[in-house]
Amino acid sequence: MHYPKPNELGQPSRVVVPPAVVGTPIQFSAAGQWTTGLCSCFNDCNSCCLTLWCPCVSFGRIAHLTDRGLTSCCGSASLCCFLCLCVGFHWIYTCIYRRNLRLLYNLPESPCCDCCVEYCCTCCSLCQMYRELQNRGFNMSLGFHQNLERLGQATQATMQPPQVPSGMYM
Repeated sequence: MHYPKPNELGQPSRVVVPPAVVGTPIQFSAAGQWTTGLCSCFNDCNSCCLTLWCPCVSFGRIAHLTDRGLTSCCGSASLCCFLCLCVGFHWIYTCIYRRNLRLLYNLPESPCCDCCVEYCCTCCSLCQMYRELQNRGFNMSLGFHQNLERLGQATQATMQPPQVPSGMYM
């Protein structure tokens, strides 16, 4: 069994997990199925062209939405671009987000493991992830919080105190 390591005060460390987006899916797929195939890039020519000519931009949008707004689109896109141009290991970074998206929506690891898909077919994989988020109701050009507001799922609820009748009662 795995136990969290204590922090410097001797207390167990706590992992903060952002709240899940409840009710986000608009287009439902069968439980554990992708809404489109890996090679269905031309189902959405706009996302296909964006991913073909600016893959780091589409990846930045995917990372921002998959991380529920915790990472910036620009930061993720810049890191992906750096890894692609300078190191050539961008597929490892995109593999992490493919796995996160799969876990978020309980999707199968298909047609093979995530790292193999990203290594061999990065553009197709980015297109598939982009379409998946679109098909689940996200507007990819908006940020995560704007999508929550657009979908009517803002987390701040207004609470009013109960009404108390005036006067004394016994």
